[in-house]
Amino acid sequence: MTELLRVCALFAVTALAEIAGCYLPWLVLKQGRSAWLLVPAAVSLALFAWLLTLHPSAAARTYAAYGGMYIAVALAWLRVLAGMAVIALQPRG
Repeated sequence: MTELLRVCALFAVTALAEIAGCYLPWLVLKQGRSAWLLVPAAVSLALFAWLLTLHPSAAARTYAAYGGMYIAVALAWLRVLAGMAVIALQPRG
């Protein structure tokens, strides 16, 4: 059971690193935030790539499980950020 919790936590942290690494450049490109946000974005994506190497195997089942966790984390992320309003209601230039 502890191995299952460890793997689930690894999937969740991996998903968070990927989402943060993609969200920060979006802030720079679409909302005119500081280009300095690209530094933590790059670190986050590097962390994401490293975390992928820690997963139990590179088999299809592992990435299917990660995909499920990614969707769960993405939905939680959207809920925290008021869902689609962040994207749909952004100012258009």
